[in-house]
Amino acid sequence: MLVRGDHEVNELKVGKYLGTPDIALADGGTVETASGVISGYVGPVGLKIPLLVDYAVAAMTDGIAGAGERDFHFRGVRPGRDFPLTRVGDFRAAAEGDRCPRCREGRLTLHRGIEIGHVFKLGTRYSSKLSATYLDSTGNEREMIMGCYGIGVSRLLAAVAEQNAGEGGITWPEELAPFEVQLIAVSMKDEAQAALAEKLYGKLKDSGLEVLLDDREERPGVKFKDSGLIGAPQVVVIGREAALERVEYEDRVSGVKEMLGLEETFRRIKEHVKNNRI
Repeated sequence: MLVRGDHEVNELKVGKYLGTPDIALADGGTVETASGVISGYVGPVGLKIPLLVDYAVAAMTDGIAGAGERDFHFRGVRPGRDFPLTRVGDFRAAAEGDRCPRCREGRLTLHRGIEIGHVFKLGTRYSSKLSATYLDSTGNEREMIMGCYGIGVSRLLAAVAEQNAGEGGITWPEELAPFEVQLIAVSMKDEAQAALAEKLYGKLKDSGLEVLLDDREERPGVKFKDSGLIGAPQVVVIGREAALERVEYEDRVSGVKEMLGLEETFRRIKEHVKNNRI
C-alpha cells in the first residue's frame, strides 16, 4: 500500500477495494518476512508483492522511498518507471485543504464534532424471525431489510453544553435550562434587597415561570460563580438599588446587562422566554 508521507491510509477504502473488511496493520515480523527488510526501509522499487498505489503517489514525478535495505533510501523514485501502476485507486484519508472533487475550487476544512446518534443496518436478522416480508416486482416473497437509529441523551447534553459554554460557565437554551431565570440577592441581611427579591420571585412564579432565588447567606462572588455553573439564560441581581426597586438584569444569551425598574425587568423576562421557547 503506497501513500504519500504526509497522507494516511484509509482502511475502509482499502477494504472496499479488496472486498474484505478485515484490514489490519502488519506487525514488524510480518513486514520483514514479506519484504526482507524491517519497517521504515521498505520501498516499492523491486518489491515482489502486489502494490496498491494511491492516486496522489501515482501523480508524483520524483519521490523518496525506502531502498529495501536497512539505513538506505532511494531518491528520484518515479511511479510507472520504478514500480508498476497496475492497481491505482483512492486509498488515503481526506486531509485539510483537499480540493472539492466536483467544483475543484472549494477546499476541505476539518472541524471537531461530537456524535449524538447512530444509524444501524440490521439486515434480515429480525425480519426473518418476525416473518416480515414483502412481494418484489416479480411477485416473489422477500424478507425486509431493517434498520434503526438511536440518539444518545447524555451525548446530546454534552454537545449542547459544549456549544453554549463560555468563560463564565454554561448558558443553557430555554428548553434545557433547569430554571428560566435566576434571582440573586446580594445580601439577604439587607431588608430592601430581601423584600424586593421575594416580591419579584412571587411575581414570576405566579406568571408560570421556573425561577430560582439564591437567598443564601454567602459571599456575592460565590453566588455569581454558582450562577454560571447552573446556567439559567436570564439572571437578575438585587443589590444596592433595591430600595429604588431597581435591579441588574442580564440576558446571558446576548450578554447584555442593564439596570432596570421592577416592571421593566418583569416585562423583559417574559418577552425573552416567549421569544426563545420552541
